[in-house]
Amino acid sequence: MSYEPTLGFALVDAARLFRARMDRAFVDAGLGLTAGEARTLAYVNIHPGLRQTALAVKMSVEPMTLVGFLDRLEAAGLIEREADPTDRRAKIVTLTPAAAPYLERIQSAGAQVRAAATDGFSEAERDALREFLIRARANLARDLRCKDDR
Repeated sequence: MSYEPTLGFALVDAARLFRARMDRAFVDAGLGLTAGEARTLAYVNIHPGLRQTALAVKMSVEPMTLVGFLDRLEAAGLIEREADPTDRRAKIVTLTPAAAPYLERIQSAGAQVRAAATDGFSEAERDALREFLIRARANLARDLRCKDDR
């Protein structure tokens, strides 16, 4: 009996493999960062000025896991945490200028993994896949918006 994977299975499995390849690429890039720290820098770059809690949600990690990443990145001088002016208990995460060369290498590693994932795809197919995933993400996120996500 042959089994054709459902959309959900194919999507989750592809995402799992993509993340594993991305994590390996970050380590192979010789950044001196863990894959989690590299992902954190990338997310802070993509979503500047988020509160730590919102960043944890975006990254799908536990807040305490993110705190460990942020502690090490702050000690390395790559990020800063400042009190949110609207709620002094909350911390806003920003990049420092020292993060720029790390981000270049992270983006290069990411580009290599994206190229591997879409090997054999035409430009139109890559564009369509990206658009479909963005639309599916928007559909799924509609009812899950984080109030700290700003």
